Amino acid sequence: MAEKETEINDLGEFGLIDRLTKDFPIKNEETKLGIGDDAAVLTFGEKDVVVTTDLLLEGIHFDLRYVPLEHLGYKSAIVNFSDIYAMNATPRQITVSLGVSSRFTVEHLDRLYSGIRRACEIYGVDLVGGDTSASVTGLVISITCIGDVEKGQEVRRSGAKPTDIICVSGDLGAAFMGLQLLERENSVAAGQKDFQPDFSGKEYILERQLKPEARRDVVAMLREKGIKPTSMIDVSDGLSSELLHICKESNVGCRVYEDKIPIDYQTALMAEEFNMNLVTAAMNGGEDYELLFTVPLSEHEKVEKLEGIKMIGYVTAPDLGAALVARDGSEIPIRAQGWNAFNSGN
Repeated sequence: MAEKETEINDLGEFGLIDRLTKDFPIKNEETKLGIGDDAAVLTFGEKDVVVTTDLLLEGIHFDLRYVPLEHLGYKSAIVNFSDIYAMNATPRQITVSLGVSSRFTVEHLDRLYSGIRRACEIYGVDLVGGDTSASVTGLVISITCIGDVEKGQEVRRSGAKPTDIICVSGDLGAAFMGLQLLERENSVAAGQKDFQPDFSGKEYILERQLKPEARRDVVAMLREKGIKPTSMIDVSDGLSSELLHICKESNVGCRVYEDKIPIDYQTALMAEEFNMNLVTAAMNGGEDYELLFTVPLSEHEKVEKLEGIKMIGYVTAPDLGAALVARDGSEIPIRAQGWNAFNSGN
């Protein structure tokens, strides 16, 4: 009897990446850091080159029934810029490749590219190439971003040490609640002619979902204050997943405090309206594109004074595992329950 083959969902996105890439040893001395972080690092001349790529698929990563093409173009670029900033680097160039089905017109693509152009203008990034092909499955967007960083200044996921402080920028869960709102209103609108949803008072969570920003301001602030994180990652798949990435790559554990997780008021109201656990939304929602990073305990006083930065926990020895400390002091093991493109439940 033939051996049962493995379903992709059994491995998950990151398990699949590990399996497919484990037999690709580094052959070129210019490859300083390969697969396994927010971006690869290549060393050429006086600076290191940082490269990342993202693939966005219609029906998996976005729904054009409620996502404007201009916003989609902007967001597609931003998610790549965010990966570069998470390496303590600066994005410089992008290439954009598209798979386009016959239902799209030239004017549709004009709107998509207007969003990409706007992101490039704001963040000072050049569009330098790409490719276009026909698609039978809707719209496919693949963007590769190239950045640079001073030698020795890149920040990886693998540098966290026990007693380091865990920090996060901004607030969490807003993008996820914005998505819940959009999906609900889209469902309500189905079959109703001229339906107009009322989004008043919910602008913040909608913007966090439709038009996120990469936190270059945080990277600049840390540099200005002379703080180099020991590890860093952007919060794209959810705080729980990102914490576990750092723990795995750094071979450490962590403790994160429920009452320290930063959550916006609109996010809290929306979670209450949906009868949804607020901490679950913040831990597992994803697409916030905030920066999660660790710093040595000796930097506590500096970090405490940084605007928009919240200290949410600390790094432990690996044998202690990763846990969320609830308000009553109990510890809940952190599980990777954030975004997984291969999970049919997402």
